[in-house]
Order: sequence, then structure tokens, then C-alpha cells
Amino acid sequence: MAVISTNSSDVDLLARLIRAEAEGEGEQGMLMVGNVGVNRILGNCLDFRNVRNMNDMVFQSPGGFEATQKGYFYQRARDRDRRLAQRVINGERIWPASNALWFFRPAGDCPATWYDQQNTGRFKAHCFFTPTYEDCPGVY
Repeated sequence: MAVISTNSSDVDLLARLIRAEAEGEGEQGMLMVGNVGVNRILGNCLDFRNVRNMNDMVFQSPGGFEATQKGYFYQRARDRDRRLAQRVINGERIWPASNALWFFRPAGDCPATWYDQQNTGRFKAHCFFTPTYEDCPGVY
């Protein structure tokens, strides 16, 4: 059962985002990027207040995703990517992105914090950062 309200266009949008942001990280990395996106919609906190749907989340400015500025993002969604997107929409969570609202790819080691949010771990090239329960109970 979905944890956020979506339609087929939303699934395609998330599928395109996770491919463009993390295809090199494999399916697990793509699921983690999807976790971050779904968490931003669920959270309604911090930098993501009033981000209530897929379009708001993907195209948030400032604070959105770099991939939306690249042509690769605008290619048609693939079936495999749609299936991954649907898994996170249905509530599948992958640590360290389970409750994360942010991720980025540093040149070196992951910093302990990023914008005052705790590093919850790294998967391949991406570091994930999670708010506290007090700051954002909607992602827990």
C-alpha cells in the first residue's frame, strides 16, 4: 500500500529521478534516492515544508535535485526504474536512507553533519543525512 498519493505520471517522474541521480549506484542506490524523495513528501518539515506531491519534490527550487538540470533526466522512464520507484512509494526503506532527507556525493569522506543534519551512512558514492525525530517526525 502506498505511503504517498501518486498516479502513473508521478511514478514515471520518480523513476526518471532515481535513474538520473543514482543509476551508477545500482538498484539499491536508486532505491535510496527514492527513499529521500518520498521522505521529503512525507516530512513536511525543515526545507521541505509544503512539498506535498511528486512534482513539488522533484522540481523544488531551491533545494531540489541537480539531475533535473540534465538532459538525461528528461528521457522516458524505463520499466525497471518504474518498478523501483513503486517499491519506495509502497514504503520500502533502505538504510542508510530510511529516514534521510538529503544525500550528496562528496569528493572524499562523508562529513559527520551536513547543514546540521547527522550523517547516517554512505552507500557507494552517496552520503545520506537524516533529521532528528524532533525536527521531522513525519519521516519516522
